Amino acid sequence: MSSALLSADPTGWRFARTFRRTIDMLLDGQRTGRFRWRQLHKTEKTHAGSLVEINLQREFQFADGQKMDYEISGVDVDCKFSQEMGKWMIPPEAVGHLCLVTWCNDYAEKWSVGLVRAAEQSLLERSNRDKKRYLNPSGRAVIRWLFRDAPLAENVLLKLSANNVAAIFAPARGQPRIDELFRRTLGRRVTRAVVATVGQQDDYMKRIRCNGGARSRLAPEGIVILGQYGSHVDIAAKLGLPIPRGGESVSVRLAEWMPVDGEVPHAVIGGKMWRVARTDGLPCFVPLLPER
Repeated sequence: MSSALLSADPTGWRFARTFRRTIDMLLDGQRTGRFRWRQLHKTEKTHAGSLVEINLQREFQFADGQKMDYEISGVDVDCKFSQEMGKWMIPPEAVGHLCLVTWCNDYAEKWSVGLVRAAEQSLLERSNRDKKRYLNPSGRAVIRWLFRDAPLAENVLLKLSANNVAAIFAPARGQPRIDELFRRTLGRRVTRAVVATVGQQDDYMKRIRCNGGARSRLAPEGIVILGQYGSHVDIAAKLGLPIPRGGESVSVRLAEWMPVDGEVPHAVIGGKMWRVARTDGLPCFVPLLPER
């Protein structure tokens, strides 16, 4: 069983992507402006387990189980998610069956996935009103961890100070908010979901592009916004910046590289050499990057 799952996702990126997508779906930032787990209603948090189950099945194309959620390698498997590590609720019908136990935490930027058989001796004696029970210490000890405390893609809004967040959301319109987002997240990955949360518009990704978007609006300030395009990835690598992955953007303020800068990382943009600007430097107009 574990070998089948690891064969389907040897590095864990598919699990990580699914957990990130699930959290973003629950927050629904494009329509609500929410970006913190604690902003969810109790009913939404309760629904998280069902959404994890559904999204994992979609990602891995698990077949429906005979009695449990999935059938993996011919075995019935129940999917359990908990917002708190170790607090998986095992229903009576899952006793004796194999469970895929999952956990993720947006604040800690971590997730875990393991396999455990919900044997009677692995469960606490006491139960809740629905007869569901937690794993006992010995049950938790025998979990076969496929991934433990693996990294979850950062929700950059959770890492910003209250003052920075307030400044980003202060403008009434989406475009100025997105401009401010990239001013205040220099050198950090910004996901599509974060842009949607800040912009709160149907065409939020258009607000990054040239021709009136953040790329052209921030160029006079010396800021470029790198995306997932090959030329952008190459520039990010040469400047020593985080590499933008699918749907991500990284902004950086640049200054023209001069021979006196020596071995400072630099890249060619628009026929000139550029480096990451120092915090005390004056902004200079930078060329617009090709978007393809």
